[in-house]
Amino acid sequence: MIRKLEGFNRHIVIAGFRNVKIKDVDKFLILVKEKTGNACVQFFDAKLVAGWQHLYFAALNAVNAFKNKLSISNNLGIEILLYSSAQRQITEAVKLIGVHPSSREVVVVIVADTRMEASSLLSIISALLMGSTRDDGLIELSDDNVEGIRRLFEISDIELEAKLEKEDGEKEALMDLVIEHVALLVTQR
Repeated sequence: MIRKLEGFNRHIVIAGFRNVKIKDVDKFLILVKEKTGNACVQFFDAKLVAGWQHLYFAALNAVNAFKNKLSISNNLGIEILLYSSAQRQITEAVKLIGVHPSSREVVVVIVADTRMEASSLLSIISALLMGSTRDDGLIELSDDNVEGIRRLFEISDIELEAKLEKEDGEKEALMDLVIEHVALLVTQR
């Protein structure tokens, strides 16, 4: 999925990959950096992604934080990771929602200046994830992920029930609550 980031002259790619095998995450990320240069590329464990909107709004908040000189980190990819996890500490964000050697389902977020650059970077990432299968179904909130996401964002039964009164279903309510938690990170400065 390639979309324009609303209000910015940037494009975002959000893509899922299944059957990923990254034995050494640090070496893999160094290789990604070598192949993509200074491009914004960030990986997530798909089990804790609450839909493409979750990552889209995290990226939107991160780009806005950079624009307004309010970012926590000096790297846009890390800033997206922080917003996606609603954390202020990088190590905590990586531990909670980043990729690990045990991650078999991964979502990548790429932010680029042009649609063509975004597409090109996705091709590079696809080649680096050799042996994996592209599966954008991983960027959708699934029933299997609901409990883990609720724990990560500390969403209580009461909070979810209150949101359910305004939403069509549990997944939509949960996704909205996650986006609210992501947006609240900017207020924790």
